[in-house]
Amino acid sequence: MSEGEPIKCLAAVAYEAGKPLTLEEIIVEPPKAHEVRIQIKYTAVCHTDAYTLSGVDPEGAFPSVLGHEGAGIVESVGKDVTNVKVGDHVIALYTAECKVCKFCKSGKTNLCGSVRATQGKGVMPDGTSRFKNLKGEALLHFMGCSTFSQYTVVADVSVVAIDPSAPLESVCLLGCGVTTGYGAATKTANVQKGETVAVFGGGTVGLSAIQGAKARGASKIILIDTNDEKKQFGEEFGCTDFINPKKDLAPGQTIVEKLVEMTDGGLDYTFDCTGNTKVMRDALEACHKGWGESIIIGVAAAGAEISTRPFQLVTGRVWKGSAFGGIKGRSEMGQLIKAYQDGTLKVDEFITHKRPFTEINKAFDDLHAGSCLRTVLDLSK
Repeated sequence: MSEGEPIKCLAAVAYEAGKPLTLEEIIVEPPKAHEVRIQIKYTAVCHTDAYTLSGVDPEGAFPSVLGHEGAGIVESVGKDVTNVKVGDHVIALYTAECKVCKFCKSGKTNLCGSVRATQGKGVMPDGTSRFKNLKGEALLHFMGCSTFSQYTVVADVSVVAIDPSAPLESVCLLGCGVTTGYGAATKTANVQKGETVAVFGGGTVGLSAIQGAKARGASKIILIDTNDEKKQFGEEFGCTDFINPKKDLAPGQTIVEKLVEMTDGGLDYTFDCTGNTKVMRDALEACHKGWGESIIIGVAAAGAEISTRPFQLVTGRVWKGSAFGGIKGRSEMGQLIKAYQDGTLKVDEFITHKRPFTEINKAFDDLHAGSCLRTVLDLSK
C-alpha cells in the first residue's frame, strides 16, 4: 500500500529547452490537503508540450515534468478532498474549477482564479513541488497536471471523476485538444444552424472546432491549412471546403479576399488554431462586416502581439479568445464523455499513433508529421 508514502516511478523529465526528455525514475510525494495523487494510465502529446519544450514559452521553466492531456485512476487523496476518491477514474484539468472564486461564480468564464498563480510557476498551491529526482533535486509541475509521469499530484480543483466505463486511452484527449476546439465552436462562438465558419489550422484543435461547427449545423465550414494532408482529415470531421493558401489562391489574391469572395462578404465565425499572429489578423479580417466574430485559440510565441486597423472593429467585427473551449472541467466534462459514448463526439478518430511511454521522444517527432493528430502513450509500457 503506497498511500501516504512517497512513490518511485518512471517519468519523462524536461531538464532544458530544446533537448529530448530524460526517462528516469523519480520520487512522487504523497498528496497534501486538497491534493490528489493519480496513477496516470494514458497521456497524449500536445503542441503545447512541444511549445514549452522548445523554449519559446514565457512560462516554461525547467527542470519539469511536462504533459497535460492525461487520464488515470486516483491512487490516494490528501486531507479535505471531497470531489474524488481512491479508485475513481479521472481526467487531469489544466483549467481548474474551484466553483467558489469570483471567476467561477461570475457565470461569464471558465477561467478559475484558485490555483492560477502557483500553477504558472510550476508548483503546488502551497508553493512547493511533489516531484524530485533520485539526486533529490525538485522538479517543477506543468500546467497543474504533469501527466508525463506514471504518478502525479494535482490540486483537487484540477481533477474530475468520470464514468469508469469510458476508455481512458481515448478520453485522455478530452483533457485538452478535443475539448478546446469543440468548446470554442459550441460554447465560445455558439455557432448556430446555417452560419458560416472558417478554421485556420487543421490539427486536433482545429478539427475539433470543425466538428463542433458541424454539430451545430453550420452551412459552410472552410479549413485553411498549408498541408494538403489535412484536407482528408478536415472532410472526415465535417469541413465543406479546403484551402491551401500556398496553392489555391489566384495570383495576387490574399486568403482574406478568397474567403470574403467564397462567403458573400465574409464569415460569421473564424477560428485561429495556429498561434501565428499574422494568421490571427487574416482570421479577423475574413469575418463579415457588422457581426463576424474571430476566436483566437492558438498560443502565440512570447512577446508576440496582434494588430489590425481599428476600423475592422469599429465596423462590427469582434475579436475574442477561448481557453479550454470555455468548458468548465468539473461541471461539464460529464456531458462531453456522454457525447463521446453516444457517438456524437468523435475522439478515437484523433488517435493516429499509439506508443509505449518509453517512446515519448518519438511521440514528439510524430507531432511534427502531417499525418499525426495525436499520439497516445501507454504509461504501463
